[in-house]
Amino acid sequence: MKKTFDFTVALLALIALSPLIFIVALLIRFKLGSPILFTQDRPGLNGRVFKMMKFRSMLDAKDKQGNLLPDEQRMTKFGAFLRSTSLDELPGLFNVLKGDMSLVGPRPLLVQYLPLYSAEQARRHNVRPGITGWAQVNGRNAISWEDKFKLDVWYVDNQSFWLDIKILLLTVKKVFVREGISADGHVTMTRFEGSDKGER
Repeated sequence: MKKTFDFTVALLALIALSPLIFIVALLIRFKLGSPILFTQDRPGLNGRVFKMMKFRSMLDAKDKQGNLLPDEQRMTKFGAFLRSTSLDELPGLFNVLKGDMSLVGPRPLLVQYLPLYSAEQARRHNVRPGITGWAQVNGRNAISWEDKFKLDVWYVDNQSFWLDIKILLLTVKKVFVREGISADGHVTMTRFEGSDKGER
C-alpha cells in the first residue's frame, strides 16, 4: 500500500508541479549554471546505494588547487532560498517513481557514514529513505545527530499510513515556516563523525 501510495502521489505531484519545476530549472541554469541537477550516491533500503537527485543549490567555486570551497562560500542567496523552501528536493520525486525512495522515511545520508553507525542507528536503513521524515518535522538540521537517528529509528518501529499523512502535512507547514534549515554556524548540517554511545 505504501509503495502504491508513494508512486501515485509522486506522479500526480510531478504533473501538477511541472510548470514550477521547469521555472526552477531555468532559474538554476541562469543563476548557477550547469549542471541543473545535483546527483550523489546515497544508501537506501538495506544500505543499497542509489543515485539521489536534487536541484543544484551551490556554485562550483574551487581554490587554486582545484578543491571545492567550503559550502558556506559556495552557497548563494538563491541557493539558500531553494533549500529553505525545499524546492531543491523536487527532483527527488523521480527517485520515488523509480522505487529508490519513499515520500516519507529517514533522509538518505552520505555513503561514508555507513561504517560509522551503531547497530541501532543502522536500523534506519530497514525502510526506504524519504524526501521528508519524522526527524525533518521534529527539528530537521537544527537537532543533534543523536536525536536525528533516534527519531529515524522511532519511525522505523512506528511507521503507518496515517503517520505518513501526518508527516506530509507537517512538512508543508514546516516549509512555509522555514524552521530547522541548518545547524548553528553551518549552511546545512555538520558532518557525522560517529557515535560515542553504544557498540558499532
